[in-house]
Amino acid sequence: MLKETERWLSNRSWSVTDRPLHRLTSAKRATGSSVSVVLPALNEEETVGEIVAIIRHDLMQQVPLVDEIVVVDSGSTDRTSQVAAAAGARVVHRDEILPRIPAVPGKGEVLWRSLLVTSGDIVCFIDADLKEFSSDFVSGIVGPLLTEPGVDLVKAMYDRPLGGTAGQGGRVTELMARPLLNMHWPQLAGFVQPLGGEYAARRSLLEQLPFPVGYGVELGMLVDALHLVGLDALAQVDVGVRKHRHQDGQALGRMSAAIYRTAQLRLARGHLIRPALTQFERGGDGFEPRTYSVDTEERPPMVEISEYQRRRAA
Repeated sequence: MLKETERWLSNRSWSVTDRPLHRLTSAKRATGSSVSVVLPALNEEETVGEIVAIIRHDLMQQVPLVDEIVVVDSGSTDRTSQVAAAAGARVVHRDEILPRIPAVPGKGEVLWRSLLVTSGDIVCFIDADLKEFSSDFVSGIVGPLLTEPGVDLVKAMYDRPLGGTAGQGGRVTELMARPLLNMHWPQLAGFVQPLGGEYAARRSLLEQLPFPVGYGVELGMLVDALHLVGLDALAQVDVGVRKHRHQDGQALGRMSAAIYRTAQLRLARGHLIRPALTQFERGGDGFEPRTYSVDTEERPPMVEISEYQRRRAA
């Protein structure tokens, strides 16, 4: 590990217990900062309500840390929107945001559009499929942004159990993202969960970043933020254990392809010879190929969008 990365691990890795809530609310008052929490959601009726309710109770009613909770529904066919609204979130459909640009499927697309329907100086992203959720996920990653002026982006770190075994989750991280970061961006090798969906950042940073529309958004954001603001402006906070719905191996393969594409663009801004991934499933006549396109589109920095510029000027 680079000496710079070792130093970063000592100076920019914290625990949620390092910043009690009373310290965060005092810092929030002193800085005049506002905090938005965004949950990107697709068919998460089983979990989204509890997450929203816990954040609302712990960080809005008990202490005034969060100013708004926005669930961006990316086309759910279940009761995600109704459950989230009943729990106290403001629900916005992805297609209603910036309608002049047709939406495409993908998590990064939803996160990018969320900047237009939130107002916080600090934006906190939380995945909507978390189980046994704790508001520490929010307060932990928002904390350094309120207390450390030099920090611009904070990732959550945690254990990820799989099938009852500790530390076996995050398979795409271990097989794809971590090797890529160690080999090509070794300054980022200290991030425990580089692909984790729980992170917070200053709006002033997010609005300057391009957003890969799909699963490459987390890796792309880390790499681009490193180049834009430097390693010391990035941090991570230990929030405990993350439990969520695990995807099957083929879905993880498609995720890995999108992440590799995101890395490739940042390494050379080149073109894939074949932006597709073929996987195999056993059918009645043996193994049958299934080919999927790889996410190659990226949204420009939000600060370049005219609707966003007008909103800032208003």
